[in-house]
Amino acid sequence: MLYQIYETQRSLMEPFADFAQATAKLYGNSMFPLSKTPLSQRISAGYDLAYRLGKGYEKPVFGITTVDVDGVGVAIHERIELHKPFCELRRFKRFSDDTSTLSKLKNQPVVLVVAPLSGHYSTLLRDTVRTMLKDHKVYITDWTNARLVPLSEGEFHLDDYVNYVQEFIRHLQSKYGNCHVISVCQPTVPVLAAVSLMATRGETTPLSMTMMGGPIDARRSPTEVNNLASTRSYEWFEKNVIFSVPDSFPGAGRRVYPGFLQYTGFVAMNPDRHATNHYDYFKDLIKGDDASTEAHRKFYDEYNAVLDMDADYYLETIKTVFQEYSLMNGTWDVRAPNGQIERVRPQDITTTALLTVEGELDDISGPGQTHAAHDLCSNLVNKTRNQLEAKGAGHYGIFSGRRWRENVYPHVRQFILENDTVPKMEPLVVLTAPATAPASAAPAAPAAPVVAVAAAAAVTGAAATAPVPETQEGQHLAAVTAASTLTKGRRRGNRKS
Repeated sequence: MLYQIYETQRSLMEPFADFAQATAKLYGNSMFPLSKTPLSQRISAGYDLAYRLGKGYEKPVFGITTVDVDGVGVAIHERIELHKPFCELRRFKRFSDDTSTLSKLKNQPVVLVVAPLSGHYSTLLRDTVRTMLKDHKVYITDWTNARLVPLSEGEFHLDDYVNYVQEFIRHLQSKYGNCHVISVCQPTVPVLAAVSLMATRGETTPLSMTMMGGPIDARRSPTEVNNLASTRSYEWFEKNVIFSVPDSFPGAGRRVYPGFLQYTGFVAMNPDRHATNHYDYFKDLIKGDDASTEAHRKFYDEYNAVLDMDADYYLETIKTVFQEYSLMNGTWDVRAPNGQIERVRPQDITTTALLTVEGELDDISGPGQTHAAHDLCSNLVNKTRNQLEAKGAGHYGIFSGRRWRENVYPHVRQFILENDTVPKMEPLVVLTAPATAPASAAPAAPAAPVVAVAAAAAVTGAAATAPVPETQEGQHLAAVTAASTLTKGRRRGNRKS
């Protein structure tokens, strides 16, 4: 019933929001006689703010059309590589007619960015993607709003999330031989599970995993988010925050955790900061500070756009990650697509490099929660294991904004580059990103829900008769070599990357 009430209220507010928008434009139009009155700017600013507070926010677009690579403009074509009922694998394909740039692009690492499914759309990682496109071939998981998925597509569980990640990794391995995986916030847990299961089966695992600000061990330095999830029972969440999608949407009848409830939780964590930001926006409109007002609009267009999560996925995440700590306790079992139950064993990962990134001021995933992955992946061999703490960075700052671009990304880029081939064993290195001058206050990043492949290696003509290496490391190296040979043959003369 709450969902229906919310939609009714939103429908009633829509004409008032449209009126506020029209009035703001009217008083801001120099041709309108009353725009010359002393209070016209304040009236226009007030109505503009009222419009933004009352309007609905749809899914944003990535909008990445070009990136600069060493002074050369590279065109970006965004396309759907794989389509699943609850997720799309998107590729940002790069084009250039500069020969030297094209040669550089073709040899760069392949990265799968696993975006969080925790209330916001994957476009929240727009800055992450844009920055990485300069040095990598980038793919990202784009999760679907559950209210748009018909009931005929079935349910979506945490196990399905893990299986999706494995399928996407296998897809990239079939194209390129292997890939690197970056997970931001919530997906650090299912990504670690996905790679662990692949390792246990003897499959080729990704070259590296970069885990950023995720609740691997939510018991360490618990935050407000962790405390809420751990102090309420599973039944409480099921009774109080799960509702059915109204009939006006394709997913009518599906049980979901509504995005508007998650958004309410986001705002409630820092209400004073949001109020200040909106008041500053009002004052900037009066002053005519177009740069500041546009920055505000861009941020809140993204921040206010939320999606629904399937109830089964949401509740299982609460239980597995924040209540039973199944990953840390070694008791997490995942159902594979064939119905087989498999135990998650991170200690079986031996050929995937691991980098964990935490923000010094992160109020979503506390200090030590992400670094706990190193304790679980205890048998890494012939790979490096690094830790990075970004000084002065909150949760949002480790994957977006100035601190991400200047302090975090250089370490991530170097780590991926060092592990793009099989490296020699290195000791655990603890890095510290330098602090930068404080940036203007921004709203807190989204939380994890209150809380996110046997490789088909490319073969050459001689592969059919070549002996198969007995070790996983040998099989991985042979697959990468074969894929590299085939890829070069296919792409010779091709002007894409």
